[in-house]
Amino acid sequence: MSDIVIRPAEPGDLPALVDIFNHYVADGHAHFETAVQTPESRRPWFETYGAGRHRLLVACGDGRLVGYASSSPYRPGPAFDATVEASIYLDPRHRARGTGSALYAALFAQLAHQPVHLVVAGIALPNDASIALHRKFGFEEVGTFREYARKNGTWISSTWFQRRM
Repeated sequence: MSDIVIRPAEPGDLPALVDIFNHYVADGHAHFETAVQTPESRRPWFETYGAGRHRLLVACGDGRLVGYASSSPYRPGPAFDATVEASIYLDPRHRARGTGSALYAALFAQLAHQPVHLVVAGIALPNDASIALHRKFGFEEVGTFREYARKNGTWISSTWFQRRM
């Protein structure tokens, strides 16, 4: 792994964040969005993050942004305030290089000081690398939604995981 710097996302990161996100829109099923995004269309998403439970961290290496991890609201309403959904997306050239582990280590270190009880994560199948990453960080499998989403003519299943903080 090259030297990776993990830091909070900044507004200037938005174009690179969108580039990584759009890879998964166009070339995979890790995210169920079907329309390519622009920095302008993703700005409302970006602006939901900051301090507290809802964080957006970026990994920088090789002179560029190479991945990001976030903790987002799981569902609306105060009953779910102590639950967040974790997500992680990497530039495909930075898979299997320790970047995902560095991002999750930093994210969970920050969440340890927040009023978070449970972190959940849904992983579209198949994705052995993501399942291994989540298990490495103490996530336990809670169940699979079978063929519950459809993208590009293919039914997608997701296994859900949880981790108590």
